[in-house]
Amino acid sequence: MGQVLEGFAVAMGQALLAEGAVVIPGLIEFLNASPTAFHAIDEAKKRLVNAGYEQLLEREDWKLEAGKKYFFTRNYSTIIAFAIGKKYVAGNGFHIIGAHTDSPCLKLKPVSKVTKGGYLEVGVQTYGAGLWHTWFDRDLTVAGRVITREAKNGSGSVSYSHRLVRIKEPIMRIPTLAIHLDRGVNDGFMVNTQNHLLPVLATSIEAELNKEGVEDGSGNRGGQANGKNGNERTTTNSSKHHSLLLQLLATQIGCEPDDICDFELQACDTQPSIIAGATKEFIFSGRLDNLCMSFCSLMALIASSYESSLEDETGVRMVALFDHEEVGSNSAQGAGSPVLINAMSRITSSFDPASKLLEKAIQRSFLVSADMAHALHPNYMDKHEDNHQPKLHGGLVIKHNANQRYATNAVTSFIFGEIARKNMIPIQEFVVRNDMACGSTIGPMLASGMGIRTVDVGAPQLSMHSIREMCAANDVIYSYKHFMAYFQEFSRLDANLTVDGGKSKEVEERKIPLTP
Repeated sequence: MGQVLEGFAVAMGQALLAEGAVVIPGLIEFLNASPTAFHAIDEAKKRLVNAGYEQLLEREDWKLEAGKKYFFTRNYSTIIAFAIGKKYVAGNGFHIIGAHTDSPCLKLKPVSKVTKGGYLEVGVQTYGAGLWHTWFDRDLTVAGRVITREAKNGSGSVSYSHRLVRIKEPIMRIPTLAIHLDRGVNDGFMVNTQNHLLPVLATSIEAELNKEGVEDGSGNRGGQANGKNGNERTTTNSSKHHSLLLQLLATQIGCEPDDICDFELQACDTQPSIIAGATKEFIFSGRLDNLCMSFCSLMALIASSYESSLEDETGVRMVALFDHEEVGSNSAQGAGSPVLINAMSRITSSFDPASKLLEKAIQRSFLVSADMAHALHPNYMDKHEDNHQPKLHGGLVIKHNANQRYATNAVTSFIFGEIARKNMIPIQEFVVRNDMACGSTIGPMLASGMGIRTVDVGAPQLSMHSIREMCAANDVIYSYKHFMAYFQEFSRLDANLTVDGGKSKEVEERKIPLTP
């Protein structure tokens, strides 16, 4: 018996190595290319297009076909991708994995120009519930999106473009106060987020010596008030942001500082994501919450949407990656918006314009809300109760909460767990201690707003909401395999469930066995 178990363990280890050779480097590449939600969506688009997905626009009509694959974006920070089964008909279900693209960070204020004590500092506002003390003494830069003005050739008119920008080298730092000036700091490091979190960009003297970044007395760089081709414009950016910062951005995207109309930027760590640990078992990175789940779900959809896999699929396989989860999801592109149900409605009506089958489709659908989970911390064992201690390398964690902070129930937990058991993928369960507050996810919001069956899951990690987080490489592989199995097997498994009112019609007519 021992030899059998040992052989099984060796086989599983070899399988993990084979999967990891593709999945883990892909995740590292994705993380390093995605300092912001905008960049993450751009990376997702590239992978979908390379896999044969067609981009749709929400403002235009959709002409969809069974067996085809599509995606659309909203605000450049949310994306919904879906593969339609070849046997799909209007009213059939959607098999969805939902995750989010944003992470706690420091975002530049609309007026970020701060000068005091001989320093140029950058005004930032806190986004989400970050561990802000981890942002001190890090090599920081900025990334995000910029709106630029572009002159049309010889026409005298202008157009405006949305550009992604990222300055890769460190340009800022938030220095801590020396212990000699704060002897009690080790008794409790208290961060005043208004006063203490301003990154230092430069000293005033060096900024003035830098001729590219010098400002004249009128607030216009180099005295330029007029644009190219005689287009007159008034530039106020240099009064709102340091000219040095504007020049760095302009150089990066290849324009003049005066051509920058507006931007959404955030501070970012410049240290790259890596495979680490004494045995190379960990991933050290920022933004694992929740780009890890975003990547795993996206790649699982791509891997499970090849043509033969969709041959017998009766539903729609879908991934929805939302912005603004860390601040409540209440935005035009957050999970609290109608973007997901609008997509489901448009897909349903594309195959039967006269029908009203969306409600029926929702009851046949299933949502996996995928958001990273809290692994047991060896230095804080008392933060988990004895029976619910998710471990690194233990697979995805099914999250439960009686007060509906998570949307999992017995049925949804069984379905997701059964997929794991059939495919010999490890699975864990978690409930927070009764004497501790519980976080939440997009799961309860979508479950209550749409009436869709939902399970909350996530890969275990440490240092959640730090500027530098960690998880286990094996859990990334388990997550990918579990999500892929979900897409491939959910239709068949769901057909075997007894639903409200009795057994499903499909089971009665076809008598589908529980196992393939």
